[in-house]
Amino acid sequence: MARRFLWIIAIFIILLLAGALGYRLLERPLMRAALVPSAPFEAVPQPGVDYRPASMWIARPDVADNPALWLPDGFADQPAAGNASVFFIHPTSYLDRSRWNSPMDDADSQQRARLFVRSQASIFNGVGAIWAPKYRQATFGAFLTNRADAAKALDFAYRDVLSAYEEFVRQAPADKPIILAGHSQGSLHLTRLLAERVKGSPEAARVAAIYAVGWPVSISVDLPRFGFPACATPDQTRCLISWQSFAEPAGTDMVTDIYDASNGSNGRSRAGTPMVCTNPLTGAAGGTAKAEANLGTLEPNGDLSAAGIVKAAVPARCDARGFLLIGEDAPELGPYVLPGNNYHVFDYALFWANARADVARRLAAFTAQ
Repeated sequence: MARRFLWIIAIFIILLLAGALGYRLLERPLMRAALVPSAPFEAVPQPGVDYRPASMWIARPDVADNPALWLPDGFADQPAAGNASVFFIHPTSYLDRSRWNSPMDDADSQQRARLFVRSQASIFNGVGAIWAPKYRQATFGAFLTNRADAAKALDFAYRDVLSAYEEFVRQAPADKPIILAGHSQGSLHLTRLLAERVKGSPEAARVAAIYAVGWPVSISVDLPRFGFPACATPDQTRCLISWQSFAEPAGTDMVTDIYDASNGSNGRSRAGTPMVCTNPLTGAAGGTAKAEANLGTLEPNGDLSAAGIVKAAVPARCDARGFLLIGEDAPELGPYVLPGNNYHVFDYALFWANARADVARRLAAFTAQ
């Protein structure tokens, strides 16, 4: 019963987290009143944030039975002792409005974060060791307001991510490939990490692939800041993969309204610019693939106590703007699909097996170079 309850909570929370891309909620006073902190931003105390101890990580090579090692029921492939080191930044799991950032020891948000690592980061456990840090993430309400406090909360969370990354680089084998990945708030922090820390660094040459899923990345405004291009072909390495999932007809204005009103850190407007769309069924930029190419969607069982793989569940097509469309006959996933047929909640799950194959293929190509 406990496992079932946690699955239900996980799905509910993921639904809420998808609001990170839905700034239309700014116009919904009740949501703001319920979730946006009313107090001014205040840094969450954490004496001596130190990422050397294993206790500061949800997943790490020396953490036995960590959630990143999970695999779906009946999945034949097993976690492998691959030669890559994977740095994964989990999405928001903190909902409390009493603070702008989660305390590191908040039990509820940490349990949810473990569930996210299990369902998302597990994609990468066939290529090497996964490092997924705890961090004082911005609360969900920070994505529902344009108050300066929200920006401060995200900046505060990023500083923890940066500290964790520094320790990851220090401890991970210096002669092994690196894979960087995240989702939603995690991908937001990942893009900043690319621009401000990874670009031009000694370890940048070891980055085999980057998975910034569930966050819009402008091809003309954002990519030039990262030092890595978008992946154009299935076996290309040292490039960035990203997609945002919608069924058709797709109501994407909840994303484009805020995206088109935003600027990059260089001051350039993102208005009208196309976004990176990697087709997860082919591994190529753009294009169309039929459902038969889908190696497996992650789908929970009837009582939500576990999950299995369903093949050929959905197709995938990148539209002109850069949204990933999964057709009109998308899975019936009830209230967990957002308005506008937005399947952001399931960005990784819809293509779990293909994403797993994608990272293995790119790592093999990188190692062969």
